[in-house]
Amino acid sequence: MASIPFYGWEAFYDEDRHLQADQAPKSGSLYTMYHGTTVQKARLIITTGFRQSADGMLGPGVYVSRDQKKAERYPLKSLPTDRIVLKLSVDCGKVKRIDKDNHPLQKTWHSQGYDTAWVPPNCGMKSVPSGLEEDCVYDPQRIEVTDIALAPNTTILNELKQLIAQNKKGPSNSNTSGTCTVCKFKLGPAHSVQSCWGCGETICALLTKHVCS
Repeated sequence: MASIPFYGWEAFYDEDRHLQADQAPKSGSLYTMYHGTTVQKARLIITTGFRQSADGMLGPGVYVSRDQKKAERYPLKSLPTDRIVLKLSVDCGKVKRIDKDNHPLQKTWHSQGYDTAWVPPNCGMKSVPSGLEEDCVYDPQRIEVTDIALAPNTTILNELKQLIAQNKKGPSNSNTSGTCTVCKFKLGPAHSVQSCWGCGETICALLTKHVCS
């Protein structure tokens, strides 16, 4: 009997990970979001993680957006040659909608049990003149850098991608947020982390795509 070579797979799940800007996030879900920063700070974030800001429009936390165009504007005073947009996987936890100026929970939402504050697009808040969607995640541990969405040149792009690869979590399939560190979905009985029988790479049975290297 002839052997059949194994090359990988690709699957599609309806996980609502890529929300439109005006879609309300579901509490307890993982979403793709973006963060704009400088080249040097991108290196630091990738190697040591995000740090909570002392304050801001929504109080302390890490400011991100599911709208890449919004992230591309930041840092506001930086030159385009020094701007990086990090692609993130964000565990939103419990979400509070903040959609008007002087909202009673604008800066105190976390003390009321919420993990993320969400400002929907075009909600009329004067503190968001661009009208673009914005989120504030209180706990930096809920955010993982997964890729580089924008870099000023290929040299920096490749450098940062390599840093991300070097700082990937090990083969353990769980973390403090209760998500699989390999496939990024919520943990459940179907998760099985093991070495691929084709290439030896660490895989999860629920990965949306795997191609043997």
